[in-house]
Amino acid sequence: LAASAPPGGRRNFLLHKLHSLSGVVPVGVFLMEHLWTNASALRGRASFDGAVAEIQAMPFLPAVEIFGIFLPLGFHAAYGIAIAIFGRPNVGRYPFARNWLYFLQRVTGILALLFIVCHLWEYRIQKWLFGMGSEAFYGTLTEHLSSTRWGVPWVALGYTAGLAATVFHFANGLWGFTVSWGIVITRRAMRRAAWVFAALGLGLFLTGFETVLHFATGSAPLLPQARERIVVPDAPCPPNALDPTENPTKP
Repeated sequence: LAASAPPGGRRNFLLHKLHSLSGVVPVGVFLMEHLWTNASALRGRASFDGAVAEIQAMPFLPAVEIFGIFLPLGFHAAYGIAIAIFGRPNVGRYPFARNWLYFLQRVTGILALLFIVCHLWEYRIQKWLFGMGSEAFYGTLTEHLSSTRWGVPWVALGYTAGLAATVFHFANGLWGFTVSWGIVITRRAMRRAAWVFAALGLGLFLTGFETVLHFATGSAPLLPQARERIVVPDAPCPPNALDPTENPTKP
């Protein structure tokens, strides 16, 4: 991009750093935790409800959510929108891979924000303002993701697209974070970091997609499923059933 930030030049250096950092900690950490918690549904409703209950029982949870998640997320989103507005795409003139990835970072950032806002409205806002209990999350997710219109699971498709945009934005942002903070410097290190974060992003997407698929269809074909061993107890043997002297049919 010819311009990647709002006007101000070096005066926005600190905001750039904070924007990059907030995308990793705490927003990125929360994303991974959220995907991991939701993936507990693959072990059944009891496991999912237990994982959600543990989070709800955390001390000072409202303060953690406000100051540890929503305020950093709001800052990251607001400054990211400013970058997208003031940036001038030049992928048409310089179609290099990194130019396209930078452009896609802006696009997926907007898509991820829309997805997160819808997701918050569907569950968190319903809980805060309308009394939705956390025990209703599993049933609501199942109902929404398994719904279809004209035979098409629109909600599940929307979740998949939002998940893909969010994970790409996070994984590609991790690469940008390591470069802008001077963690990786050489071209060789940058290439290795790119592969590492691509693998991480793929793993996160598959985990989230498997969870969406489970809520939508009840199946989970991508990850190995633990099968419970069913033990059928032996039928009780009547006393003296094998003793011919006690057989009442014997003359």
